[in-house]
Amino acid sequence: MKLQEVEPKTQTDWSGFCKGGVQCPQSGRLCVQLIIERGAMMEYKILYPEAFPVVECSLRHGEAIKAESDAMIAMDATVDVEGKMEGGVLGGIMRRVFTGESFFMQRLVASRGAGKVLFGHPLPGGIMDVALDGSYGMIVQKGGFLAAEETINVDSKMQGLMQGFFSKEGFFLLKLTGKGIAFLSSYGVIHVLNLAEGEEVIVDNGHLVAWPDYMNYKIEKASNGWISSVMSGECLVCRFRGPGPVLIQTRNPEGFETWIQEIAKKGGK
Repeated sequence: MKLQEVEPKTQTDWSGFCKGGVQCPQSGRLCVQLIIERGAMMEYKILYPEAFPVVECSLRHGEAIKAESDAMIAMDATVDVEGKMEGGVLGGIMRRVFTGESFFMQRLVASRGAGKVLFGHPLPGGIMDVALDGSYGMIVQKGGFLAAEETINVDSKMQGLMQGFFSKEGFFLLKLTGKGIAFLSSYGVIHVLNLAEGEEVIVDNGHLVAWPDYMNYKIEKASNGWISSVMSGECLVCRFRGPGPVLIQTRNPEGFETWIQEIAKKGGK
């Protein structure tokens, strides 16, 4: 049985996005590219973007896609799924131990003809398509990777000592490299902050999703003093400097986890 077509259909229009804060000659916008060229990329749609989105990928015969473990919701009978260790055994161990991601990834291939696959993620939140042109990579927070074309490499990246020690993400993050489409997931909606040259933004590190590897950030106090920073509820924040895009999520997963724990405590009384 073929997966039924669903409306509305949406796919991010990346035309007019330019790298490095350059003004686009087509749109006139000052923004930072996540996608430069479309080329013969995989056909896909992001369905229900305003509620609980899912990704529908239309695979050609022989085409494959990889995804986080248990991301597949449904697939045509022409598609096969198998477990795969991205980067081999060592890569799988590093991803599991240091980033908290799954040891195995899913590999779905349309081995018996063209077919469709539906992907989703467990948290109530958004999904964004990001395309890499091969000239830079994307740094992704733990839990932010959903799926990608096979031309995208998913590796672990070690942060600096101060960043790893004080950030909530630990010493290792995911790094996506290569040329193709990747899908990122979030808790809440993904919002893109496009920074021009020299422009700065301060972000609560619990709201970070991803940023290009050519951007640097530093950890600092939310306020001038430590006592004021702690009393503000923010304590430590991340300061990014442009040019470049910073992808943030509108909700904090740790806040959701704390809320669930409070409900569980009250239910146990």
